[in-house]
Amino acid sequence: MFKDVLGTKNLMGEDAPLVIDVVDNGGQWTHREWRMLKYLKVDTQIIPNDTPVDQLRELDGLILSGGAARIGLSGELGNCAEFLKLEIPILGICAGHQFMARFYGGDARESPIPEFGAMEIQLHDGGGKIFAGTPETQTVWESHNDEVHAVPEGFFVTASSPSCEVQGMENDAGDRFGLQFHPEVNDSEFGKEMFENFVGVCQKARDA
Repeated sequence: MFKDVLGTKNLMGEDAPLVIDVVDNGGQWTHREWRMLKYLKVDTQIIPNDTPVDQLRELDGLILSGGAARIGLSGELGNCAEFLKLEIPILGICAGHQFMARFYGGDARESPIPEFGAMEIQLHDGGGKIFAGTPETQTVWESHNDEVHAVPEGFFVTASSPSCEVQGMENDAGDRFGLQFHPEVNDSEFGKEMFENFVGVCQKARDA
């Protein structure tokens, strides 16, 4: 309610923090995503993936966390399908990335070559918004048995590795992003910058 009345200011007249929640899909590092947002001064909390849409806070963005093997390939992932209908920026990580791809008409499958541990990825044409300001070649942390192999119409690939073509994707509207790897893990060299870039996308969307 305060946002409607006061815009992006709080009761003290200061800029209110962005509100970006993390959807818990059962991933082992969901708390790290929350912690990264807290470090960036975002108002954030971890919410169950079956949270009713009408019980969500007034969000500026949302992160769909990872989860167990095959879960991103399922036709249902709590209320994630309903969350993807929200008109806010959304970042899907690992299983969240796979579910996002399938929701929008792409496809994911069991990985021919699963990836675990540190892997090197290559950006495509600068890597889009999430990879802005990071090197063309970088090391990230992988932990996946499944992968996106067909991006949806209206999306483009932002990063690849030798054994996984779709390490990252972004839609043409610039408000849907998927990452196969885990930027929240310390071994992802530029994970903090990726979170900063996503927060920046959310800030611009709120200010628009």
